[in-house]
Amino acid sequence: MKRKAYEEALEPLEHELVAMARWAKARGERICVVLEGRDTAGKGGTIKAISQRINPRQLRVVALPKPTETETTQWYFQRYVPHLPAAGEIVLFDRSWYNRAGVEKVMGFATPEQVEAFLRAAPVFEKMLVDDGIRLFKYWLSCDQEAQEERFAERLEDPLKRWKLSPIDIKARTRFAEYSAAREAMFKATHTDHAPWTVVDYNDQKQGRLTLIRNLLDRLPDTTIPPEEIDWPELGHAPLDEDFHLLKPIPAFEARDD
Repeated sequence: MKRKAYEEALEPLEHELVAMARWAKARGERICVVLEGRDTAGKGGTIKAISQRINPRQLRVVALPKPTETETTQWYFQRYVPHLPAAGEIVLFDRSWYNRAGVEKVMGFATPEQVEAFLRAAPVFEKMLVDDGIRLFKYWLSCDQEAQEERFAERLEDPLKRWKLSPIDIKARTRFAEYSAAREAMFKATHTDHAPWTVVDYNDQKQGRLTLIRNLLDRLPDTTIPPEEIDWPELGHAPLDEDFHLLKPIPAFEARDD
């Protein structure tokens, strides 16, 4: 999808996202969006598209690092609970508790017993969230191996994107089929009526973002809340302080030989 067409299609969605945020704040809604998918699928770009027009004090992005030694001894969901939304908040999880069913399973960071326990517990945990009033949306961003390889190559060649390549990403390239099998097992165990998965085609990332945002907005009730009127007083004409002086620009530093 061409950039111009994408931006034209995104603009009206941005207005709806801002209206959604205003509605969530006014009604005390709690919105939690889980974004999962293969490396390079497009989670970062989607998060930016959703969040860039919304007050960052209301919308939080959660991308947790590797668990600490202490966290590995806790109840698995414990490290995620503090990041769940409060009234009026929107939280986007850039990967989530589903790490256990994906990367931890495939890369051997969790035992088969731990993975099976997670798959049994996740629907129960999510039922508790939904029953308490949290609006939970789970998205899987899908891309094929050819698209993933193209994006890995782009990251490898671009020094501004090289930081996105981790040792885990490099190992994951050779385990595409294993990740596919892990994903299917995850879907089978955790695709429920109260917290279903929505799979979005991200071979074209721009089209994928538009599709996901449209789906998210369509699954919410009517979010029409008129914006608050602002009493905008006229600016007075107070005299400038006599001691006020404009700072002059500092000239660029030039190296010299002394």
